[in-house]
Amino acid sequence: MLALKVVLAHSLGISTLIFDEIDSGVGGSVAIAIGKKLREISKNIQVLAITHSPQVASFADKHFYISKYSESIEGSTDLGSEIITKTDVKVLSKEESRKEIARMLSGDELSKEAMAAADKLIENVKAA
Repeated sequence: MLALKVVLAHSLGISTLIFDEIDSGVGGSVAIAIGKKLREISKNIQVLAITHSPQVASFADKHFYISKYSESIEGSTDLGSEIITKTDVKVLSKEESRKEIARMLSGDELSKEAMAAADKLIENVKAA
């Protein structure tokens, strides 16, 4: 799918590509290869990638944290309350990005080891 979208984007003159978990089910070196390819593509086309992979996320220039939640609005309909879903988008600072990559690696606990692993991922991307 990645290769197909890239070929179509170039031939059709598309300026933005959006990938929703293109890295689903992969990890390690394959996720790193996907991250490298997305970074390469982003030199000519804007790329938005939704990922849960710290390897892929480490290649991004900018990170956004997206969360969604539901609210009940009482009396908003004749039948009673209505449930609406809202989405929040937050632009992350470099330090927040670093912590989020560490969280993706280890879960909710931000240990020294997880932070060191996140730093190593980010460092490897800069060296690549």
